[in-house]
Amino acid sequence: MKHEYTTTHRGGMAFEMTLDGHHKLIMDAEDDFGGKDRGPRPKQLLISALTGCTGMDVVSILNKMKVDYTGFEIKVEADMTEEHPKVYSKIHLIYEFTGKDLQASMKQIEKAVHLSQNRYCGVVDMLSKAAELTNEIRLIEG
Repeated sequence: MKHEYTTTHRGGMAFEMTLDGHHKLIMDAEDDFGGKDRGPRPKQLLISALTGCTGMDVVSILNKMKVDYTGFEIKVEADMTEEHPKVYSKIHLIYEFTGKDLQASMKQIEKAVHLSQNRYCGVVDMLSKAAELTNEIRLIEG
């Protein structure tokens, strides 16, 4: 399967990406780096792609398992190297679920996260070749 994307310079440090012909997204740098802060930075988008990919997997799997929860967030703690090119050396994902009596569904939640991390999420697979990826699950009663 082939995907084609277009990224167009929009002045300063801003670029507009056209994804699949109709979704548009602006990337820009901070003022200190010649941009006008009109959009996220490329590495921010990389982390967003990671959390979106694994998050969609987990939600899909949990829906099929009929696991009930009221909230779900993925938090990220990422370590970046000091030398150029600055890259993420470690990315820690925190899968945080809110709901009532989630401890009873912990095995299903663990399975959903495991399947995303080890089978379905292509972004996890790509990034794990470049950085150490770790994760944890937190349950919040509510």
